[in-house]
Amino acid sequence: MPEFLCRLGTPGGDVVTRVIEADGVDQLRKRLQSEGFRVFAVDDPRGGLLSRPALGSSGVKPEEFLLFNQQFAALLRAGLPMLQAVGILVRRQKPGPFKATLEDIERRIRGGAALSEAYGQHPKIFPRLLTASVLAGERSGELDTVLERYVAQAKVSAEVRRKLVKTLTYPILLIVASVMLVALLTTYVIPKFASLYESQNAELPKITVVVVGISKVAENNLYWLLPALLIGAIAFYFWQRTDAGRSVIDRALLRLPIVGDLIRQATTARLSRGMATLLGGGLTLLEALEISSEVIGNRGLAATMPRVLQDIREGQPLTESMERAAWLPPMAVDMIGVGEKSGSLGTMLAEVADFYDAELDVRVASLTALIEPLVLAVMGAIVLAVVLALYLPILQFVTAGLNRK
Repeated sequence: MPEFLCRLGTPGGDVVTRVIEADGVDQLRKRLQSEGFRVFAVDDPRGGLLSRPALGSSGVKPEEFLLFNQQFAALLRAGLPMLQAVGILVRRQKPGPFKATLEDIERRIRGGAALSEAYGQHPKIFPRLLTASVLAGERSGELDTVLERYVAQAKVSAEVRRKLVKTLTYPILLIVASVMLVALLTTYVIPKFASLYESQNAELPKITVVVVGISKVAENNLYWLLPALLIGAIAFYFWQRTDAGRSVIDRALLRLPIVGDLIRQATTARLSRGMATLLGGGLTLLEALEISSEVIGNRGLAATMPRVLQDIREGQPLTESMERAAWLPPMAVDMIGVGEKSGSLGTMLAEVADFYDAELDVRVASLTALIEPLVLAVMGAIVLAVVLALYLPILQFVTAGLNRK
């Protein structure tokens, strides 16, 4: 009998994951619902999604998704019934993948499903963090408040990402332009001058000999060098998409002096913000930590979380468990400890997220300010070396001609 990996809401209000044997998906769903469970998703443990697939899971813009949640929370706050609010927003959506998904959610709600259950059928569009927040809002009767809290947290995260992209765009463009300029000089400009110097049969300066030699090596091997680079890039692209590749890269990034610290700070902010949202919605610490752990993108850091969750299940304090994980900044651990002891953990986690978002913004801006002049200096040195290599022989020829006169 096949086994299915099920994400369930228990009659007591907990969110659990279980592996259950059944003849088929429909039979399993009916059986679980008759036992009082809310079925969020039914997956094949080998990786195939057996529940109804998310419609258009790759075509929803973050801005579109955030706007929907913001408008949905506002309509609920105004007192509209949930089904009517969803219907209004569905009609306002432009034709596309997201509208098709919302229409499916509307049909499920009309058929008696809870909003959290309907969201759970589309995990690629509605993240588990939002689904769990909605479930907490349904249990507490404060769905509009929970959605507004989620929207507020999502706006902060989106603003941080926007600033990071804006800050890093110019240095990346500068590096790309520099590489293209060096490639142009090496493969086209320098060979033109090299043929001129060879016809003169004169002794060339050492810098010219070195630059022309590098250019000739690149030009003579271009027929296999470019395909090799292209094949290498394609192979690396597919390798880094595998579990083994991602794991190797993530762990390597953590060992880099500056990048590793930035990754830890960004992950601390995301984890803290997710936990603050879920704790504010009424979920237990264990539930909030388990769900928020899914936002940890770096696999090296994510690998430490099962042990942390096990410590929490055994009754260990969150502060000690996270300290043993050994990747949270010491300041974050201290702040979490204060919140845990004072009974204001959710508030303190939100403070941790705000602090490290601001810290990350400052550090990235400082790093960018350092990278830009460094790239310019390196490029200036390369261009200066090329110019000297190209024009010193010309100056020698002119000087020699004047001396002969």
